[in-house]
Amino acid sequence: MSEFNENVETIKALFEHPEKFGVFSTEDLIEFNAEKKILNLKKADEIIQEGATPKGIYCMIKGTAKLFKVGFNGKEQILRFVNEGDIIGYRSILSQEAFGASATAMSNCEIYYVPEKFFIKLLEANPKLAFNILQRIAKDLGEYARTITYLAQKTVRERLAEVLLLLEAKLGTDKDGFINISLTREETANLIGTATESAIRLISEFKQDHLIEVEGRKIKIIEHQKLTKLGHVIL
Repeated sequence: MSEFNENVETIKALFEHPEKFGVFSTEDLIEFNAEKKILNLKKADEIIQEGATPKGIYCMIKGTAKLFKVGFNGKEQILRFVNEGDIIGYRSILSQEAFGASATAMSNCEIYYVPEKFFIKLLEANPKLAFNILQRIAKDLGEYARTITYLAQKTVRERLAEVLLLLEAKLGTDKDGFINISLTREETANLIGTATESAIRLISEFKQDHLIEVEGRKIKIIEHQKLTKLGHVIL
C-alpha cells in the first residue's frame, strides 16, 4: 500500500472510529460526530470554491474531480485531477490561506469531510501521517511545475501528447483500455491551454495518425511510445 493510500485509510479510520486514536476528549468526539459529513455529489457539483475560507479537508473515497483556476477571461485552467485516494484542501488548512483553486465533481463522488480542528490534531499525534502529507504537497508542487513548464515551453501538439499520457498514468484505464475520464473538448482545450477548435482538430489528427482511439468523450492511447516521443515525456 502506498503512503498516499495509507493517508486515506487513516482519514477513513478517523471518520469512522475517532475514539481509537486516543487523542480526542469526550467533548471532541461529540463535536466531531456532529460536524463530519459524507458528501454524495453528482457531476458538476462544487466541492470547494477558489477564494473561500477552508473549514476542513475533503477525502475522495469514490469518483473523480477537477481542480482548476478561472482566468480573467473566464476560462478554466485545469491544474490537476483528483481521484480516489486524494485529499483536497490540506494545503490551505496548513498555510492558513483561502482556497487557491476550485474543485468540481466530474462523476458521481463520495467524499468524507473532516473539520480542520480534528485533521490538525491527527497530524500532531501521527508523525507518519504528517510526513506523508508533506510528501503529498511536494508531489503536487511537482505536478504544478510540470504544468507550468509544458504550457510555457511546448507546442500544443506536444502538450496534448503529454496530457493524455499523464491522465492515463494518474487515472488508469477501463476494461477496454480507455482512460478513466470523460472530458469535453472544452475541458481538453483548457488542459492544454488552447482554443476548443484547436483541441478538436488535434484530437482528430491524433486519431487519423492512429495514435489514439476515440469513442465519444473517451480516449484510448494506441501508440504509447510515439506519444511519449512526440510529447518529450518522462513519466
